[in-house]
Amino acid sequence: MADVLAYKCPNCGAPINFDSGSQMMKCASCGTQMELAAYQSYDAALKQKEPQPEAEWKDDEVTLWKDDAIVAMVCKSCGGEIIMDNTTVATECPYCGNAAVVPKQVSDMLRPDFIIPFKLDKNAARAALKKFYSGKPLLPKFFNDDERIDKIIGTYVPFWLFDCDTSNKAVYNATKTKSWTSGNTHYTKTDYYMVKRSGTMRFEKIPADGLEKMDDATMESIEPYEYADLTAFSMAYLPGYLADKYDVTAEASKPRVDKRVRKSVETALRATVQGYGTVDTKVMNVRITNGQIHYALFPVWILNTRWGDEVYTFAMNGQTGKLVGDLPIDWKKAATIGGAILAIAAVVLSVVGVVASLSADIVNVIAVIAGIGAFITALTFIPVLSKKKGNKNKKGQGK
Repeated sequence: MADVLAYKCPNCGAPINFDSGSQMMKCASCGTQMELAAYQSYDAALKQKEPQPEAEWKDDEVTLWKDDAIVAMVCKSCGGEIIMDNTTVATECPYCGNAAVVPKQVSDMLRPDFIIPFKLDKNAARAALKKFYSGKPLLPKFFNDDERIDKIIGTYVPFWLFDCDTSNKAVYNATKTKSWTSGNTHYTKTDYYMVKRSGTMRFEKIPADGLEKMDDATMESIEPYEYADLTAFSMAYLPGYLADKYDVTAEASKPRVDKRVRKSVETALRATVQGYGTVDTKVMNVRITNGQIHYALFPVWILNTRWGDEVYTFAMNGQTGKLVGDLPIDWKKAATIGGAILAIAAVVLSVVGVVASLSADIVNVIAVIAGIGAFITALTFIPVLSKKKGNKNKKGQGK
């Protein structure tokens, strides 16, 4: 069973966690606040104590849980057993709510070089989610339920950060066309050009998430992160949030990053070819050198909601607040609203027909116009929803 690392307040002994608002360690029980460096020194001093020998107990023979994807740990605050998947590094006890870090989960893996701490707390995440849902009358009611929104989770997602240099050469076929008329004759002249471009580009800290269960397109959609807040990794940032270890290696992520680099180079070089009617890329050579890889944890607020056979994901950058989400349409609501609009239109038409004593042909024309108007009005109730369905294609294949 995995050991649990729990941070305690030096004043009252209650759990103490990293506070995204003050950027300090803060005790929710007594309000004690400490600079992260000061708390690390305090915690290191406590670890100098010699551990008490444990009592020896002999358990009855039991059948072990053989599912390698499942891990059990004991909460040091209440003694409750917590079951989690084998990529979880930090979690919360469901019995007492104490935040816990599980060092054993990452004992044989790389230690992160960097971390970007959470800047936006759960209240900010909930407010952003409610705003995202507002103005969408055809959204299923279940999505707006406060208890559902409260399930939004703050988690540190593992990312690989790639640095590299590129040497680039491109050749384009381009044309310029000019037309004119002389007398009764129309002329068109097309000039053909071979355009060459070359140069170097430097890329630093290109992110690629290292978690199989996270959708690549979703993670890229909440970029960029502001690297000014990138700091040396410390386990003290983890309590109070979930955290996962990578299960997609840096090696497997390289083809995906290569694709992003080449696309960026192609876009940058193509933007320099101006003033032509048509431009066709004939040669594009991108040589990537001096590659270096860092390991980091980035903050993400995330909520997955199942509706029908689909899972709809809301994700928000825990540093900048940039968000993305997939939302369904409740077609029963759409039918109800559309039917109500058509019924109102029919009543209005009947009143107009009686009062104005209009002929049947005129009433029919008005009915058609009103029907079209009702249809257009109904469409205005359907929100423009982000239907981003990113293909989960790890193993370095990119998208």
